[in-house]
Amino acid sequence: MIFVKLLMAATFITGIIYFLDLLVLKKIRSKSQKPSLFIEYGKSFFPILLAVFIIRSFIVEPFKIPSGSMMPTLIAGDFIVVNKFAYGVRFPIWNKILINLGTPNRGDIFVFHYPKNPSIDYIKRVIGLPGDEIRYENKQLFINGEAINKTFQSKYSYAFNDDESLDASEFIEELNNSKYSILIHDIPSENYKFNVPEGYYFAMGDNRDNSSDSRVWGFVPDELLVGKAFFIWLNFSEFNRIGTWIK
Repeated sequence: MIFVKLLMAATFITGIIYFLDLLVLKKIRSKSQKPSLFIEYGKSFFPILLAVFIIRSFIVEPFKIPSGSMMPTLIAGDFIVVNKFAYGVRFPIWNKILINLGTPNRGDIFVFHYPKNPSIDYIKRVIGLPGDEIRYENKQLFINGEAINKTFQSKYSYAFNDDESLDASEFIEELNNSKYSILIHDIPSENYKFNVPEGYYFAMGDNRDNSSDSRVWGFVPDELLVGKAFFIWLNFSEFNRIGTWIK
């Protein structure tokens, strides 16, 4: 959010310099007189900043995965690309919809501003849509009273910190005609029941017992949506993940 504000400000300032020189200063300057370095730099950087601003604000934006809450689909250190117009073209910073191009579907992996602190970006999977009833009982997900099918795949172990690892079970969950992996740990968990209000979405991490999500802090309002994650373009520690499509 801070970067977007700085980028927008820099684009605006260099744009003023660019058009001020084009429409005013250039006409009153003698042919032999060169523009100042300030004007030259402003004119040079404006097209670059404008292109970056348009691409990041309306087309695609890169993000880095900071934690293991979306394992095994996404791991800490993944650099991903997010489609910024999947849920509508939105005005930067205020995030108001300019052109409505679509809404989240169950099973999407989406990026949004954290409702408790919108300056922080979160990434989770869309589980519940407006009007849905969500239940999570004994590690089983129910949507509108229907149990969501999941199939055991294998045991899964991953590093939790420098000197500790966690054991879990990997399942394939089927939601909205899509299949994806989730992790479930052999530890007690609470049961939950929610009714998703209009204009909101219910989000969960794929690492079901190691994720702070809508079960903890509530629903995601539409006005905080950022976009849909679709591609892993870099991971410095696991090169085999580079070029992976996200599902």
